[in-house]
Amino acid sequence: MNQRNVTRITQIHLLGFQVPLSITFLVFFLFLLIYCVTICGNLLIITLVSYSKCLHSPMYFFLSQLSICDILLSTDILPNMIRTVLVKKTVMSFSDCLIQFYFCVITESSESLLLTVMSWDRYLAICKPLHYSLKMNYQVCWILVILCWIVGFFLLLTYSLTISDLQFCGPNIIDHFFCDFDPIMQLSCSDTTIVRLELTVLGFIFVVFPFFTIFVSYSYIIATILKIPTITGRQKVFSTCSSHLTVVSIYYGTLACVYLAPNRGRTQTLNKLLALLYTVVTPMVNPIIYSLRNKDLIKAIRNFINNF
Repeated sequence: MNQRNVTRITQIHLLGFQVPLSITFLVFFLFLLIYCVTICGNLLIITLVSYSKCLHSPMYFFLSQLSICDILLSTDILPNMIRTVLVKKTVMSFSDCLIQFYFCVITESSESLLLTVMSWDRYLAICKPLHYSLKMNYQVCWILVILCWIVGFFLLLTYSLTISDLQFCGPNIIDHFFCDFDPIMQLSCSDTTIVRLELTVLGFIFVVFPFFTIFVSYSYIIATILKIPTITGRQKVFSTCSSHLTVVSIYYGTLACVYLAPNRGRTQTLNKLLALLYTVVTPMVNPIIYSLRNKDLIKAIRNFINNF
């Protein structure tokens, strides 16, 4: 296509969830409640880890970093989605749409790497307890967290530069609640083969490889737990990693369904619901999952409440 004859998109119409007028305010308050619960729950985790001495350990430090990722992801997605529910169609500049997509991908990839680091932390704590304090000290924790963000940022910077070379000529309507990869690619009038190939490579780096690493780590962890002679001892050790295993299952399960499974036969409504799980629901339930069966966190919450 002759680039001179291409009309470039400057604005995007984001359709979001098309809900009946009778339940618009109900859905609006539901998403607003989810956003408030997400922010408050994750801020509580960060505050508790910062001020409670019993939570000054690598496991809770990584958990607080995961909460930061969840807050950033929710703030990137939910406010605009809530507005879309009310006005039915949100208009945003195409550059803002791309920024939302890049920010979402960087946050998601960093969270994926953080979950991998957390599984390695549990592996060292359970399988190599004598070497744990040496290999997982305060300095190592900070280096791992910084690397998670730097690796995600620079790899995806290259990817974003490739997308910016594409021509986007419309239509300028996205039937989604945020600017995701497939809806953006459908607006392109250029060849997207290279971009989709890059997505596959990045999918292996940030989804398949981390999931494989976590799977291997938990294989060793479960084998070590089974060697513990008493049932009480097994339950006590497994309780330190059961929450992380639950979060990993939800997170990677939904990511695999959205980005790795074939799109044929899937309706757009189903795509929205699957995307809703990892962009909205997961950040909300993460603090709840980690708090329900964690005695240290429950104790810290009680102390926090009593101090007020």
